[in-house]
Formats: sequence, C-alpha cells, structure tokens
Amino acid sequence: MLLTGVASAGDEAKALSRQALQHCEDGRAATARDTRLAFFEQGQALGEQAVAADEQSADAHFALFCNLGELLRLDGESLTSVFGFRRMMNELDRALEIDPTHIDALSAKGTLLVKLPGLLGGNSEKGEQLLQHVINRAPKAVNARLALAKVRCERGNHQEAAALAADALAIARKDGRTTFAREATTVLRQAQTHAAKTVYAVNR
Repeated sequence: MLLTGVASAGDEAKALSRQALQHCEDGRAATARDTRLAFFEQGQALGEQAVAADEQSADAHFALFCNLGELLRLDGESLTSVFGFRRMMNELDRALEIDPTHIDALSAKGTLLVKLPGLLGGNSEKGEQLLQHVINRAPKAVNARLALAKVRCERGNHQEAAALAADALAIARKDGRTTFAREATTVLRQAQTHAAKTVYAVNR
C-alpha cells in the first residue's frame, strides 16, 4: 500500500507540474495583463500543489519557479519583491538540488546568472558557461540560445548572436512555441541590424 501511495503522489505531482508549466506558457503568450496575471496565479497554485504532492519532484519545483518568476516580472524586469525573489530562487535551486541535470532549470539558472547584478548573485561568466553547456546537451534549448544570443549581442559579437537567435527561431517555430518565436524574431533582427552596421563601419 505504501508503494502505491508513493506512486500515486508521484503521478499526481507530474500531472500538476505539467498543468502549472502550461499555465506559465499560456501566461507568457497572453497579451492582456489581467489574463497573464490569472494564468500565473493559477500556475503558482498548481505548482504549490505539485510540490505538496511530491517534494522530491524537480519538475514540481521548476513549475512553481516558472510562475513565481513571471509574477515578479509581470510589470517589467524590475525587482518588485525581495521576498518573492528569494522564494523564486529557492524553488529553482531546489529543483537543481534534486536533479542537477534538469535542462530547463539549468537554462533558467544560466539566464539569471547573466542578467542579475553581482549583489543579487549574478555571474555573467558562469552564466554563459552554463548556457553553453545546456545548448551542447539539449538541441531544442530555445531559452538558452536566446539568453546567450543577447549576451553575445551586448558584447558586440553580433554575427554569433544572429546565428544563435536564428537557431532558436527555427526550433520555436517547429515546436509551435509562439512566445519564444516572437522573442527570437526580435533578437535576430537586432543582431542582424547591429552586424550590418558593424560591416558598414568597417568597409567605409
């Protein structure tokens, strides 16, 4: 009976985690703030239920992290809650503690490391290495490619950034991930524009 109970809890956590992640994706795809808020709040509730069902589920912690993170940046990239930020990071770190090979969690960690200032734990060099590791291991890692493309663009490596963004766009379109496809299109255009300006300046 005990084994059956454990299996049931694990199955419940998996189902709830999938639902929570879908809410996170749907919220990202939505345009109206109230709709986005509703998706992320429902996703958070589902993620919390998944963690309660199976605390040892890396997917459950990552699904909760996803929705907590989107709620934090609902009105932009600014940090609106120190407590909320710490809780979000705790869920991400817990997911990686349970499963150090969790690709989505590794991608998210790398993205945060390159975006956050040092005071909040940011480390651009470590983040880039982690993102490259994810790309090498996961051919469909869209987010990691986009995050690394942005870093490369900021550092003036526009052609490399364009290549990464183009790969991300192709993967996102193939998998029907419209939110990532839109973001990849924007990053690709920016990288191509900067690359063209650089070539023009060199050839003048």
